[in-house]
Amino acid sequence: MANIKSSIKRVKLQEKAAAKNKSAKSLVKTNIKKFDVAANENDPVKAEAAFRTAAKTVDRAATKGFIHKNKAARRKSAMARRLNTMK
Repeated sequence: MANIKSSIKRVKLQEKAAAKNKSAKSLVKTNIKKFDVAANENDPVKAEAAFRTAAKTVDRAATKGFIHKNKAARRKSAMARRLNTMK
């Protein structure tokens, strides 16, 4: 641990930010998995609802900088393709 007061503060802020980033990424992964489960059940209504939630969280993570915008677009595109094949 650092000895300088400003360095100690900086370490605390970094730990706080890391926890926030981890939580946001985890939420994205969880919502994508929920969509995958709904898609595997071949239930278009449930999959549509899960897709909307997942897409929203992916977009939010991209705008906040938790994931890259191209990764967000790729994830949403893959989910949308999968959803459209169910209909």
